[in-house]
Amino acid sequence: MEGFLIQLNSLGVYMTEPVDGWIRRAGEATVKMGLTDVGNQLITHAKHEAGHHLMMIEDTKSLVARWNQHRTPKLDAEALLNQAPTQAMKDYRAIHEDTIVGPMPAAQVAIEYEIENLSVVFAPGLMDQAKRVLGDNIMEAMSFVKEHAEIDVGHTALNEVMLGKLLSQVPEKAEVVGKTGARALEIYLNFMADCVERAGQMLKSAAA
Repeated sequence: MEGFLIQLNSLGVYMTEPVDGWIRRAGEATVKMGLTDVGNQLITHAKHEAGHHLMMIEDTKSLVARWNQHRTPKLDAEALLNQAPTQAMKDYRAIHEDTIVGPMPAAQVAIEYEIENLSVVFAPGLMDQAKRVLGDNIMEAMSFVKEHAEIDVGHTALNEVMLGKLLSQVPEKAEVVGKTGARALEIYLNFMADCVERAGQMLKSAAA
């Protein structure tokens, strides 16, 4: 669990830092294609996502300091933050870029819906398990997960409204919108599997 949280945050910076730019650019492209309401809502939503990767950086440093107090080998937070991206991480950036420049940039709404809903569905159980395994004070190093479990309830509700509006305006695009959201979710789950795998490698090093 401790290793998973370290990997989730350190690797997650690569996935999270560009988010506000992706949403803003998708919104601008959506306005240009005539879907003004959805596009403007995306542009507004982008402002709420700026700087969230900074929480992941701080959580990584806190989690590494905690690890180094009672485990060996000692970890280097900067080295973890500079790990090479996995294929899933590259795929995550690619699906955003491809959606923005593709024929249906408004499908960004589906990506936002699936990923932010993941916070609502997955994060509470993750926090409960972390506290059970590592103690309540682990929450001091889980600011990103904690905040997104709370704020993404509202974001998911907004995304659901935007998605409904989008599909009512361009129902013929439902398949591409649905497939875009499904692919984004699949990629993010692959990313979390990478975090589990790397956590296992950390444990092997600690055991050795």
